[in-house]
Amino acid sequence: DIDGVHLATRQRHARGAEGSNTHCNMAQDYETPRKIAIIGSGNWGCAIAKIIAKNAERLGHLDSRVMMWVYEEVMEDGRKLTEVMNDTHENVKYLPGYKLPTNLVAESCIEKAVAGANILVFVIPHQFIGGLCEKIVGSVASDCIGVSLIKGLDFDANGLVLISDLISAKLGGMDISVLMGANIASEVAAGCFCESTIGYRNEDHGRLLKTVFDDILFRVGLVDNVRGVEICGALKNVVALGAGFSDGMKLGENCKAAILRIGFDEMRKFIQTRYPEVTDATFFASCGIADLITTAYGGRNHKVAEAYVLAEGRKTMDQLEVEMLNGQKLQGTLTCKEIHIILEREQQVEEYPLFASIYRIAFEGWNPESMIASVGHFKIEEESEFSLPHEAGESSPQKHIKRRLAWKTPGGESPITALPNVYSH
Repeated sequence: DIDGVHLATRQRHARGAEGSNTHCNMAQDYETPRKIAIIGSGNWGCAIAKIIAKNAERLGHLDSRVMMWVYEEVMEDGRKLTEVMNDTHENVKYLPGYKLPTNLVAESCIEKAVAGANILVFVIPHQFIGGLCEKIVGSVASDCIGVSLIKGLDFDANGLVLISDLISAKLGGMDISVLMGANIASEVAAGCFCESTIGYRNEDHGRLLKTVFDDILFRVGLVDNVRGVEICGALKNVVALGAGFSDGMKLGENCKAAILRIGFDEMRKFIQTRYPEVTDATFFASCGIADLITTAYGGRNHKVAEAYVLAEGRKTMDQLEVEMLNGQKLQGTLTCKEIHIILEREQQVEEYPLFASIYRIAFEGWNPESMIASVGHFKIEEESEFSLPHEAGESSPQKHIKRRLAWKTPGGESPITALPNVYSH
C-alpha cells in the first residue's frame, strides 16, 4: 500500500504542538471555512491534491470538500476521466497507483469547480491560463486569493511577464502567491519527505496558504518575495536540460556538477539583474538550489534532454516529449525559448553562455558537445551537417550541425579526444 507507507508518521504528528495553535488562531480569522479549488489534474496536481485534501479534512478553517478541475478525457474503456477519478479515487492516466482522498471531487466544468472558492490552486501548463481565467471570473468568492504552482514564464512587448502577474491581471487584480520547491510528483504522492517554498506579497495570505500545503512530510517555508521564488522555479528547468545533455554524453558527475554551478550562477544573475530586491537567501531556499538539484537528477526535463542526446539526431525534443511524458508538457524548452527572446531583445545572449548553448542545442540543432565548449575553453569547428526529422507541412528539415571541438591552448590547437563523438553519422 503506497499511501500507507508514512501513515503512522502523519497520524502521530498531524496535530503536533507546533501547528495546533496556528491552526486554532487561523480558524478564528474566518467566519466560514475557506473553500479550495485546484485547477489542473496532472501528476503534480494530483500529488499535491493528496496533501491539500487531507489538510482540508482536518483543519477547521478549511472547507473539507476540495474541488479539482479536470480536463475531460475519455479512457480506453469509454468512461470519462472525471467519472473514473470520482469512482475509484485515482487518476489512472497521470498518477496511476496512488489513491486520492475521498473528499477530493473531480469536475470538468471550470465554472462549477471554482464556484464560491476562496482559494485557487493553479497547477496547469501556463499556455492554458488565458482561456481558463476568462471562465473563472465571476464564479469565485469576492475575497478569493490564488497560488500558482506553475513553473514557467511568459513575455510581452515590454519583456518578462510572471505567470502570477498574468493570472492576477486576468482575474481583476487577485492576489496570487507562488509555491515552488524540490518536489518530484511521484515522491510527493508516495509520502517521501520534502520541502517547498511559498512566495507571498500579503503576509496573512502567506500564512493561510501555508496551512493549506504544510504537512509533517511536506514542509513549507515562507518568503516575502514572489518574483524570486517564481523565476527560480522556471529557470531551473532550463538548467536541467543542460544536465540531461551532459548525462546523455556520459560526461560524468564532475561535468554535471559544473553545469549545475554555472546554471545556478546564471539563474541568480538573470533574476537579481532584473529584480535587485531578491536576496541571496531566496536562492538557498527549497525553491532555489534544492529544486535545481532534484530536477537535474530526476525531473522530466533532464530525462527528455538525456534521451535527445542518446537519440543521436533521430528525434526532436517535441517527439520525445510526446513519447515519454504521457501527455505532460516539457516546461524547460518553453522557458528556454522565452528567456532567449528576452536576452536577444536586451542584447545579452553572450552574457549567459549556458542558457544560450542550451537554446542552440534544443532549437537550432547545435551538437550537444557545443555546451561544453560554451562554458569551457574550446572553440567549435564546423565539419558537416545532417537533417533532423521534421513534421509534415514544414518547409524544410531542421539542420543539425556536426562539429569538432578543439582545445584553446597557448601553444596551438589540438582535437579533443576525451569527449565522445555523440553524432557519428
